[in-house]
Amino acid sequence: MKKLIAGNWKMNGLLGDRAEIEKLAGLVGKNPGCDIVLCLPYTLLFPAVKFLNKTAITLGAQDIHWAESGAHTGDVSASMIKEAGCEYVIVGHSERRSGHGAHGERSQTVAEKAKISLTHDMSPIICVGESLDEREAGGAKAHVLDQVKKSLPRVISAEKVAIAYEPLWAIGTGVTARAEDIVEMHGYIRDFLTDHLGEDGANLRILYGGSVNPGNAGEILDLANVDGVLVGGASLKADAFCGIITAAVAACR
Repeated sequence: MKKLIAGNWKMNGLLGDRAEIEKLAGLVGKNPGCDIVLCLPYTLLFPAVKFLNKTAITLGAQDIHWAESGAHTGDVSASMIKEAGCEYVIVGHSERRSGHGAHGERSQTVAEKAKISLTHDMSPIICVGESLDEREAGGAKAHVLDQVKKSLPRVISAEKVAIAYEPLWAIGTGVTARAEDIVEMHGYIRDFLTDHLGEDGANLRILYGGSVNPGNAGEILDLANVDGVLVGGASLKADAFCGIITAAVAACR
């Protein structure tokens, strides 16, 4: 199984930042040894796809609506981002479930978004994770597994779906979960997936996200049941993101 390295630019990036994308494409080459996806703002999808088509980097979006079309002002449908060239889409990120935007998305909504992604032959990256209060109260495992259970669509393919575990207290804070915490939670998720989905659950990729950078990526990617990473701030700069990709390739050897 190849590692999956996903970059999430969040609400960052203007047309002038295309140079970083072009630089990254040149750095990774045509056969980097892992799967790479760059999840960009909607405004950059069409400009970026023009020079990513013949590279090893695939294009992703950061969210979609669960409906095919309709009166949903400000939302974007699966068919729209598919037309823009996307092969991946992040769903259920903590900044959509709660966060400063106060979107308040429930896991059932995330499952609908994952379902429509698959309907349009795109791969959803389903995000789950606990808050610091939930972890300190001893409820991290129950909270995360409940999110996994309720956020998965009924029909999945291990090749098309990934779970990203992102503890909320480690996202954009510079704090990375301890190795033992990552191994423990990824183990819980793997056991749950295998028990409920059989072979698909055993093969479905589980990513870690939370202040991943070139300095800690190698250690994280070498941990049990860590099949890739979801990267925030470090994905904005080609050199830093390429450093994480290099660590992923080394972890696969």
